[in-house]
Amino acid sequence: MSQAVGVDDHALGRIPEGERYAWFSVAVQRFGQMSALSQFLLGSTLGFGMKFWDAFWALTLGAVILEVVTIFIGVIGVREGMSTSMIARWTGFGQGGASLIGLVIAISLVGWFGIQSQISAQGLTQLVGGLPEWGWSLVFGLGVTAIVVFGFKSMAWTAYLTVPLFLTLVTWSVSSGLAGHSLGALVDSAAPGPHISLVQGTALVAGSFIIGAVVTPDMTRFNRTTADVVKQTVVGITLGEYAIGLAGVLLAHAVGTGDIIAIVTSSVGWVGVLVILFGTFKINDWNLYSAGLGVVNFTSTVFGRSVPRGVATLAVGVAGSLLAAGGVLSRFTDFLILLGVAFPPISGIMIAEYFVVRRWRTELDEGRAANRAPRTAPTWVPATVVIWLVSALVAKYATFGLGSVNALVLAFVLYVIAGKLHLVRGVGKTATEATTESALTPDPAAGV
Repeated sequence: MSQAVGVDDHALGRIPEGERYAWFSVAVQRFGQMSALSQFLLGSTLGFGMKFWDAFWALTLGAVILEVVTIFIGVIGVREGMSTSMIARWTGFGQGGASLIGLVIAISLVGWFGIQSQISAQGLTQLVGGLPEWGWSLVFGLGVTAIVVFGFKSMAWTAYLTVPLFLTLVTWSVSSGLAGHSLGALVDSAAPGPHISLVQGTALVAGSFIIGAVVTPDMTRFNRTTADVVKQTVVGITLGEYAIGLAGVLLAHAVGTGDIIAIVTSSVGWVGVLVILFGTFKINDWNLYSAGLGVVNFTSTVFGRSVPRGVATLAVGVAGSLLAAGGVLSRFTDFLILLGVAFPPISGIMIAEYFVVRRWRTELDEGRAANRAPRTAPTWVPATVVIWLVSALVAKYATFGLGSVNALVLAFVLYVIAGKLHLVRGVGKTATEATTESALTPDPAAGV
């Protein structure tokens, strides 16, 4: 079945060294995520409520937070060569906790996949016509699904095409939108909308990509070295925040609105619509890719059945496309945002276990030496469940500082303390499925 539908990409195993990719192939995809329409929207939101230099510092502080978290999580991915929900089994969560992580990832990213498909459908309806919005939702969603089914290599070639086109079109639309405005005057101008504080702005930046930070191993498991992870993270996040984010800030000051979609479509017409399409395409394929991996891990741990990644991707892609066509996903945005509070503590716990507590590092090291997943995993880690819940509640209800950062740091500190007190213990032991062995036929084109 795994050979019948798409490429499996070692969904339940390690990526062998011979199937890793050169830095550029992965870096283009990381930059594609960070230079997406969401960064444009973030920049315009900041620009509508902040002066230029205040927005600059919010982007800077938020980028530093994201880079630190993403690098640490990404390093785990390149060392272990496994997906986020697989690594979670031996980074504090156990088999049961990892299945929950897989489910949360799948629900969240399928939801955002559908919402992004709806946004693109609106643009296609305006640009091309011919089909109603629901029809274009299906076309866009199923088109992305077809690419993701064929795995990382297919997504890499898509990035080579869409990222340069997106940047070219963004340059054109920004130049048109800023035509007739003095750059100095825009930099010095007051924010046109309600005030956003530096803390609030930084929280918006840090929170905007926290889900992407958590699922970073899904991408960095294809890297070859730790240095590659650091380079692509720093370059991708820095350029994404500054090049795209600050362009959104300037456009918001120039036009006096935070609605970046209205800005780009009104200023450059069909070019603006193409900006929207290419700006959603590259982040949406990774939404679907990580969602598929989450489903594979969830079904494997809960039902004991190894669903091929291609089949899981096809299923969730069709479901997300149908929901987008039905126009129902927009009603669940608040729910998806609420679900997002579960992600920051995951990062804190994984980093604390892997680099500090190291309760299951021996199993990971032995598995890595044999190029396979560890043969067993703890079934549950009760201390982790408590820490995860407490930290998620802090992310939701804390009124001080940066909610997502507070939750991440709290989860890290609580897990380290629990580890020092010998409270991090597995309950039960579950055999790892035979399918996690890296025994699939190597891709002769990998490593390009």
